[in-house]
Amino acid sequence: MTTAGTAHRSPTVALLLGLLLSLAVVVVYTWYITGQINGLRRLQSELTDRNRRESLQLLRIQDDLNQLGLSMQDMLDSTGPYPVSARSAQFERIRTDLDDALKQQEAVAVARRTPEQSRYLAQSVAQFWDAVDRMFALARAGHEDEAREQIRLTLQPRQASLGTAVARLLVQNNEAEAQVAAQAQEIYDRVQRQVYIFLAVALLAITATSLYMIRSNRRLFAELESLSEQRRDVAQTLIATREATLREISRELHDEFGQILTAIGSMLGRLSRRVPEDSPLRGDLREIGEVAQSALDNVRGLSQSLHPSILEELGLDSTIEWYLSTFERQAGVSVSYERVGGPQPVDEQTAIHVYRVLQEALANVARHSGAKEASVRLVSRERSLQLEVEDRGRGIQLGGTRRGLGLVAMRERAALVGGTLDVTAIPEGGTRVTLRVPAKAPSAVA
Repeated sequence: MTTAGTAHRSPTVALLLGLLLSLAVVVVYTWYITGQINGLRRLQSELTDRNRRESLQLLRIQDDLNQLGLSMQDMLDSTGPYPVSARSAQFERIRTDLDDALKQQEAVAVARRTPEQSRYLAQSVAQFWDAVDRMFALARAGHEDEAREQIRLTLQPRQASLGTAVARLLVQNNEAEAQVAAQAQEIYDRVQRQVYIFLAVALLAITATSLYMIRSNRRLFAELESLSEQRRDVAQTLIATREATLREISRELHDEFGQILTAIGSMLGRLSRRVPEDSPLRGDLREIGEVAQSALDNVRGLSQSLHPSILEELGLDSTIEWYLSTFERQAGVSVSYERVGGPQPVDEQTAIHVYRVLQEALANVARHSGAKEASVRLVSRERSLQLEVEDRGRGIQLGGTRRGLGLVAMRERAALVGGTLDVTAIPEGGTRVTLRVPAKAPSAVA
């Protein structure tokens, strides 16, 4: 039996702590990965996409500035067919498109430029259009040469300066896009490393938990095996004690009470012979004698039921035949008996356990099966003995949640003599109990 000093703590607490720790690691890792993915999404949506849209608007601004530059070169040609003022409609159209491109560029621009840089571009564009307005005013006033001089000295340098500023912004956008790509790659690499670390930690946790469970299961099975052996020892001791007690009670009944009842019958017989034939006392004595004889028969029957003395005197085969006839008379169940193989000497210990298994199996037939017929086969083989008890009734419930003590006792008795007990359901209905034991020859008595 397991004592307080050898009792082991249940592994449930440790396994629960391991489960909680694993869940905490998964939650923390999920939170970390989610943050990294959100950061990556923010980089891609808020930086990369906006950089590309801003680059498109800057290219649009650059295209408008190039168109202005080509138009101003044409306007400087005094031999052209059109006057300078004829270009005002084209400049207005470019101005409208350029203003729209600047507004959209400002809306999608990433907030990484200083306010001075943003004001510089807006002020430069405003100053350029102011100069354009003055130039067209001169042209409409008929001062073509002064208007061309204004283009050469003011508008073209300002257009070149704006083109340089836009080109610088495009370079900055390209550099920013490269930085974003580098940051995204860094996030990918970091997440990949964290995944490897998490997998390694998870594998270590699984390995540690598995080893702990294996160790706990081995210890638990060892304890169960020890408890099973202890239980078997206790059961065998109880069975042996029961058999010894029944043998002692049987002998007491047979020797003490049997002798007393035999003596009473003998005394009644002598007394009856001394009483005259016509005396009423003679009939009373005869009746008392019959009662005493009936009590003697009952005591002898009870003695045989508790421990059949014929088992030691006549052997297992005769004991089985005697018990089957007694069982048929008491239980009202017809039993057919078949003996296969010749009589085989069996030691007393094996014989009593085979007899008890037969008793319990037939008792189950009478109590549970509802059958009115049963069959018993005793098969002798080389160094083995097999007992089969079969019925065609309801049988016992093999799959039930409750196991009868009788079945447990039969298995323990089989184990006591190194045998096995099988209880199987017959497809046609009923139950078959099969006991197999090694046949040990009785030891010689000195």
